[in-house]
Amino acid sequence: IVSEILRLNEDPNVQGLALDLPESLYSSKVLNAVKPEKDVDGLSSVNLGRLVHGDVYDCLVPPTVCAVVELLEDIDGKKVLLVGVHGAEGAALQSVLQHQGAAVLSCHWKAPQLQSELGQADAVVFGSTKPDDVPVSWIKPGATIIHCARGLLAEKHNYGQQNNPAAEKTVGSLAVAMRMQNMVKNMERWIQSQQYRKWDLHCLKLQPLSPVPSDIEISRAQSPKAVDVLAKEIGLLTDEIEIYGQTKAKVRLSLLERLKDQPDGKYVLVAGITPTPLGEGKSTVTIGLVQALTAHLNINSFACLRQPSQGPTFGVKGGAAGGGYAQVIPMEEFNLHLTGDIHAITAANNLLAAAIDARILHENTQSDKSLYNRLVPVVNGVRGFSAIQLARLRRLGINKTDPGTLTEEEISKFVRLDIDPSTITWQRVVDTNDRFLRRITVGQANTEKGFVRQAQFDIAVASEIMAILALTSSLQDMKERLGKMVVANDHKGEPVTAEDLGVTGALAVLMKDAVKPTLMQTLEGTPVFVHAGPFANIAHGNSSVLADKIALKLVGEKGFVVTEAGFGADIGMEKFFNIKCRASGLVPSVVVLVATVRALKMHGGGPNVTAGAPLKKEYTEENLQLVADGCCNLQKQIQITQLFGVPVVVALNVFKTDSPAEVDLVCKIAKESGAFDAVPCNHWSAGGKGAVKLAQAVEKAANQKNSFKYLYSLELPIVEKIRIIAQKVYGAEDVELSPIAQSQVDRYSRQGFGNLPICMAKTHLSLSHQPERKGVPTGFVLPISDVRASIGAGFIYPLVGTMSTMPGLPTRPCFYDIDLDPITEQVKGLF
Repeated sequence: IVSEILRLNEDPNVQGLALDLPESLYSSKVLNAVKPEKDVDGLSSVNLGRLVHGDVYDCLVPPTVCAVVELLEDIDGKKVLLVGVHGAEGAALQSVLQHQGAAVLSCHWKAPQLQSELGQADAVVFGSTKPDDVPVSWIKPGATIIHCARGLLAEKHNYGQQNNPAAEKTVGSLAVAMRMQNMVKNMERWIQSQQYRKWDLHCLKLQPLSPVPSDIEISRAQSPKAVDVLAKEIGLLTDEIEIYGQTKAKVRLSLLERLKDQPDGKYVLVAGITPTPLGEGKSTVTIGLVQALTAHLNINSFACLRQPSQGPTFGVKGGAAGGGYAQVIPMEEFNLHLTGDIHAITAANNLLAAAIDARILHENTQSDKSLYNRLVPVVNGVRGFSAIQLARLRRLGINKTDPGTLTEEEISKFVRLDIDPSTITWQRVVDTNDRFLRRITVGQANTEKGFVRQAQFDIAVASEIMAILALTSSLQDMKERLGKMVVANDHKGEPVTAEDLGVTGALAVLMKDAVKPTLMQTLEGTPVFVHAGPFANIAHGNSSVLADKIALKLVGEKGFVVTEAGFGADIGMEKFFNIKCRASGLVPSVVVLVATVRALKMHGGGPNVTAGAPLKKEYTEENLQLVADGCCNLQKQIQITQLFGVPVVVALNVFKTDSPAEVDLVCKIAKESGAFDAVPCNHWSAGGKGAVKLAQAVEKAANQKNSFKYLYSLELPIVEKIRIIAQKVYGAEDVELSPIAQSQVDRYSRQGFGNLPICMAKTHLSLSHQPERKGVPTGFVLPISDVRASIGAGFIYPLVGTMSTMPGLPTRPCFYDIDLDPITEQVKGLF
């Protein structure tokens, strides 16, 4: 019985559960197996506890108890005796009667005081059949008698005396009606629970210290809320989350269907000026902004962030959870495995890579007949095509379903993909910085029969599957995109896809949990989605469309969703608008453009900045001329934002070495250059309190007229779309394609991929293709060395120069400082 109850508890199509069992089986184990929210009998300990505490609106009163109260009518001040009423129903009945003002006593049939109590009670409730040795004469004349024993629906009793009748009633059919009423109430509650719910968020208090401790010390000093508590506070239902540990949970996509009629909130993008190698704090601004909006201005907000790769975490960059008092916590869980999405991508990516090489080997070593017999084997005497094989037959124009009817020519077309090894673009991946995997040779074992080829490993987040995860709108959409991924060409120059290899369904299975965003929280207890982390050069560098869409529903019409674009606005923001917004159909409300005084000084002619090396004095001492000269880059990035018709607010990330005059100068120039507002921010040292003015500026800007538009039409030729980005965004005079790039453009156009958006793979350290050219370079021609395509993700990516997709470890990687306390299991050394 308990097993069946537990099964029904988890059935989303069952909203209520009633029990009709023999008396002996109504144990607390059975009653408490029923989920409280499905307990229409109201007999679980949770429901009874609420009833005893008087929380009648949060529980369902047991049907028998409702019936007794209904039959007793006015009982205030009267004495009610319960005889033979025990267990959960007895406790519930006693509690309800007492709350209605009755004096309630309870005893069993063998109690020595039974005769005395029966003679004084104004009403008697029998929970079981009266024994013959208890005479009717013991009952007080005129008392109301109610029978609530199970199985008394059709029974009649006459305990009344001719000259002194008692008012005799049976709960029977009335209890059945009350149970039906409970079922209706439970369904009404369920329907109400499906509606959008106002947030009841309890923010966490911050006590910033000075000097500011390390990121991991700050993270560890805060006690995060349990993730199920956070989920309930923001209106998520119990069956919409899958909890991973104490502080992380996957959120199911069913929420989008439940809240499909709920208006979206405001959509804010955080981008930046051309950064130094140190980064300018876009993630920190994103988190500081939502902490300010929610914890200090009481406005619903959600941060949507990319999941960081573990490669840089152990390499040179460190973590990506924000910093100082504007962080996602626990930061070690954010920066390490999280909920396994990157591992799922690695598994799916490498399964496809293995399928490619295995297929080439088998086609090269077997006849058509042999291949056909192995691809379509006889199983239990029956031979049949799988669903994905039938789909391939249809694409080939072979409309047959019986394997025995194919001609030799059709069999050959079906079994041979005829992959050209020199055109394979699909690489294996691993989530570690490993420079020695940048060029490898595969197939050297004797078992591979001499089919050796050059290949490489990319870092896991460079996989096209990661870009697909970030751009997909549903599980079905993801499956279709996975099938469209082009992995190579055949010897005729036609594309070969994952669908052709028959691996689409398997990839979807590996990715089915990764498609759900992960819920975490900031230092001040406000919600964060962490989902997807595609490269910002060969991919679009933005977190997932699904996380944004779910968050926009949850915050409500007046709330804010704040997400971040990788690198500077010329790269991450341009791709956010032209690629991500096209895929999602969402329209941004505001762009927050992050700048720092040190980056502006670099653009103004300051010395080179190197990660890990001390800053030169130009960056630590006031130098208004350098700042003024470098503001040209800020002005250019504001102009780029204005190309898309979206209001821009400049957030100046303030460091302790910045002078007030430098800060004022930047804000003045930004406003004069067309920014809606420019605000200095101190969230790194003060938490959300240090970004309140930024939050107020963003709220005002979001109410401005928005004339959002894309930069180019998809119908334009590939080269023309590249040229528009190069000239209007980067400031190039023109573009120049190498012969290889031009031939690839011609091939993609011929294959029908010419209408895809463009994802430029260019250095993030300059507006041009030359990292050393700071400020606003002019007079350059942008060289396109190669053009590649991510067909499943849905974009063409031209390479401007060479692009490394596998970072290497430096001489002293971060892992030297990372350690684990074996007693407390605490991680040390992350930053």
